[in-house]
Amino acid sequence: MTQSEIPFPQGQSLPLAGRVAAILGGTGGIGAATARKLAGLGARVAVAGRSLQAAAATAAALPGDSHMGAAADVGDSASLRQLAEAIQARYGRIDMLVNSAGFTQAVAHADLDALSDELIDRIFAINWRGQFAAIRAFAPWLKASGAGLVVNVGSIAGETGQGSNVAYCAAKAGLDTMAKSLGRALAPEIRVLNVSPGVVDTDFVPGRDTAFNERAARSTPLRRIGSAAGVADAIAACATSLDFATGTTIVVDGGRRLG
Repeated sequence: MTQSEIPFPQGQSLPLAGRVAAILGGTGGIGAATARKLAGLGARVAVAGRSLQAAAATAAALPGDSHMGAAADVGDSASLRQLAEAIQARYGRIDMLVNSAGFTQAVAHADLDALSDELIDRIFAINWRGQFAAIRAFAPWLKASGAGLVVNVGSIAGETGQGSNVAYCAAKAGLDTMAKSLGRALAPEIRVLNVSPGVVDTDFVPGRDTAFNERAARSTPLRRIGSAAGVADAIAACATSLDFATGTTIVVDGGRRLG
């Protein structure tokens, strides 16, 4: 039985019933898994991605009903404002924003010339500026929710300095700092958390194959790499059981950052 075929519970009190969650990067591995998880907990989910067709298909496959797909470009602040307005118009509220959109490209850390200014700018636009711009666009309605929540998907690369390239590591470190800054600035109306995975079994990083994943698993204390569903579980926990947490980073890496 596939996830989309699992019956939606009827007549039960679900922990996110009545809540509205917006997921940027909702058609990617972690974003789509998060959409399934939150919908299964009763939320109405707005799946946003660069492709309207892909976002609509992802939304249509979710358990429950009243979900929506939308096109948005995380690198375009006007697009994010339009998305927030469209979700608010559809549901009359927004309770949760998940920033799972991202971009990277493998560049050896010692190859300074290969990390061009253009690539650096794009990495920061998609992996840091876009997350801030999304929070800025959604903040009025998250505040009005009474229990607003932002969850950014970070990476242990921001802590370890080991990742697909130096700029990506720096951008993810910036997300950790953003959670601290905005966790303080937007309290008490909005909580801000990061979920920081290690290596995850998705196609996010071009060029990483099964052999890479096997090597990563051997060097991880729990002897396996992460799954998109496991990261989604952590994101869902931010909305359910971790209601006294803000301004911090939840690490889900199997101990990989321990070296």
